[in-house]
Parts: sequence; structure tokens; C-alpha cells
Amino acid sequence: MAARLKDKYEKEVIPALVEKFEYKNVMEIPKLEKIVINMGVGEAKENSKVLESATGDLQLITGQKPILTRAKKSIANFKIRENMPIGCKVTLRKQQMYEFADKLMNVALPRVRDFRGISSKSFDGRGNYALGIKEQLIFPEVEYDKIDKIRGMDIIFVTTAKSDEEARELLRFLGMPFAQ
Repeated sequence: MAARLKDKYEKEVIPALVEKFEYKNVMEIPKLEKIVINMGVGEAKENSKVLESATGDLQLITGQKPILTRAKKSIANFKIRENMPIGCKVTLRKQQMYEFADKLMNVALPRVRDFRGISSKSFDGRGNYALGIKEQLIFPEVEYDKIDKIRGMDIIFVTTAKSDEEARELLRFLGMPFAQ
């Protein structure tokens, strides 16, 4: 499955990007560096079981053990103390990254209700793309009966592109379903 996306990158995406942006050096061609999936769990401050279940869901989806994210500073209004666990994240690289990207683009996103494509405006100015998902149920590994609560997640595609336009074309050629 992942080999399919990697082969597509090498056989179709690289020549298309070279033709469009006229790169002189092979190292200029943008590529996907990593995918970071972050799940913030605000309720974890009252109930640590919630964080365990979020970590389990994220592990099911990505196939890799998540690390806990902790609060950087205390915020009294949110009842959060410094170093308190408030979420979990996974960083995917190489083979697992391509497997996840392929699953996201071809299986999960089409399962979103009323899906018309993802926004092409979520680039950060440095060639990285952020995507928010409202529920983890769009992934086939997550069973509806076994979840305790619907949680969203942030998915960040980190590329070596120098501009948003280069990153947009890279993701589009890889098969990212951008809205028209």
C-alpha cells in the first residue's frame, strides 16, 4: 500500500514538479519529510483514563506508540499545571508515513460526511500543511462500539518545499483531495 504512494512519488510526482517549477538540481525537488498527528485531550486533567483511551485510538490509527504531550506552563483559568499531560502525538517518517498518507487520502477522507475536498488555504508559509479532523471514526481501524468519546486530531504534513505553492503541488500530485 505504502509502496504504491512512494512509487507514485518517484515515477509521476518528481517529473511533474520538475516540469512545473524547472528545478536545476535534484535536491531542490520538494518531498514529504514527516507527518505529525496530534490529539489534544483537554478532559485529561480530571480523568487520566481519557488520555489512555485517546492514546490507544492514536496507536490503532497510526500503528506507532504515541508520546504524551505536556503543558508548557500553568494556566489557572483552564485548571492546568505545568508539566501536566494534556494530549498525545505521533511523528511518522519513511514507510509508515507513506502508509498513513495513502490511507488518509484514499480511505479516511472519502468517509467524511458531506466531503467536498479539503481546504487549500491551510499552509503555513514555509511549505507545511495542517489538516484538522473532527472525529477519529473515519479511520477503518477504529470500531464505533469500542470508543468512549469522539475526538478530533490535527494532522501536519511537513515538506521540504520552500513555498506554499510548491507544497500544494506536491500534495496535489500525491493525491490530496483539495477543494476546487
